[in-house]
Amino acid sequence: MTKLLEGKTALVTGGARGIGKAIAVTFAKHGANIAFSDLQYDETAKNLEKELSGYNIKAKGYASDASNLEQSEKLISEIVADFGQIDILVNNAGITRDTLLMRMTEEQWDDVIRINLKSAFNLTKAVQKVMLKQRSGSIINMSSVVGLGGNAGQANYAASKAGMIGFTKSVAQELGSRNVRCNAIAPGFIETEMTASLSEEVKNEWAQKIPLKRVGQAEDVANLSLFLASDLSTYITGQVITVCGGMKM
Repeated sequence: MTKLLEGKTALVTGGARGIGKAIAVTFAKHGANIAFSDLQYDETAKNLEKELSGYNIKAKGYASDASNLEQSEKLISEIVADFGQIDILVNNAGITRDTLLMRMTEEQWDDVIRINLKSAFNLTKAVQKVMLKQRSGSIINMSSVVGLGGNAGQANYAASKAGMIGFTKSVAQELGSRNVRCNAIAPGFIETEMTASLSEEVKNEWAQKIPLKRVGQAEDVANLSLFLASDLSTYITGQVITVCGGMKM
């Protein structure tokens, strides 16, 4: 197998589970050294570190709050000290606090904007110094089809993911002259821990609304992330690509 990320170092935020984990594993299979962060360095993180190391790459998990600028800057400094470089940043950390706007609390709004959107600002701001000096880098921001079309009961989530799109396009324009690319991925209905609470009946109902007639897998998002992280996409920046089975066209 041709390894598309040989010799590169990637940071995946929210990387211990779900889509983040799938991205970390896919990148490791393609030769990238992996740094991943989550709020806690727990058993799940330790197990992933061991799993990733099995692909003969360097892997390390970090406890860091991506929504805190000071912690984000410290994280980037630690990764550069441990790995020597950062070639790929995947801003994947995110939460939902779904409820109708009339019931939504200020805290539910603020938490989602802070964790989903401010974290991307924090990490991108911190890593750009490294990438500008290298004169290379790929930043991948995890948006959502909800950021493109909205969704009842998700005003906070939709706003954060729409904000990610505007942020992506602006960063692409600012950093492009130094060969640093920035793109966004907008997943649709993807089967993860976030959707695990839904019944099979609900999942099947959703699947019937999707042209490909199935719910997406985390690996579907990971495969696009691999393309955007690799040299196969060196002339692609400022784009928003959906992974939704045709749900949003």
